[in-house]
Amino acid sequence: MEIFWLVILGLTMGIIFGVALEKSRVMEPGVLIGQFLFKDYTMLKMFLAATATGLVVLSGLTALGLAELHPKSFVVGNIIVGGTILGAGIAIAGACPGTVFAQIGRGYKDAWLTVIGGIMGAAFYGYNKSLIDGVLDMGSLGKITYADLFPSLPFWMLGLITAAALVVVMIALEMYRPWKVDRGMDQNNDASARSNAAHA
Repeated sequence: MEIFWLVILGLTMGIIFGVALEKSRVMEPGVLIGQFLFKDYTMLKMFLAATATGLVVLSGLTALGLAELHPKSFVVGNIIVGGTILGAGIAIAGACPGTVFAQIGRGYKDAWLTVIGGIMGAAFYGYNKSLIDGVLDMGSLGKITYADLFPSLPFWMLGLITAAALVVVMIALEMYRPWKVDRGMDQNNDASARSNAAHA
């Protein structure tokens, strides 16, 4: 019965996540690529909001003793190479593992190529895991967290402080680049694309 409810919980969270992606338009290739070009900050704002929300929830759960932190080791090689490959892939494909299925649901046919590429990449890594890990497992700093840098503060307090700082950053970013500007930019681009298509 426990597995059944875990599946239901996963499906529910997936639906909520998918709706949030679609309504925020973060799943659109133009929005993702626009973020990398610093022309559309929708993606960054949503990620900051999600991180702040997650920190508030996690702070509450840890303060009540309902959750524990299980950080992964901070491996410099994995982070630099993996982050570079992921970032380049998102910029080129206009999709990431979290948005590609929402794009498929929205009707973006090229998203299927991203899925195929992801499967091929995962298979390549799986068959060469020991070799790749041997090359990238360098510069490990162990399982460290921000909480380790401030041992006098309990995690829940540090989490709430960090969440508040992220909210301040979001407010400043919204003042610098209002969401209506990003949406207007997209509408102009869409109109331009439709006009070019009509004259083609």
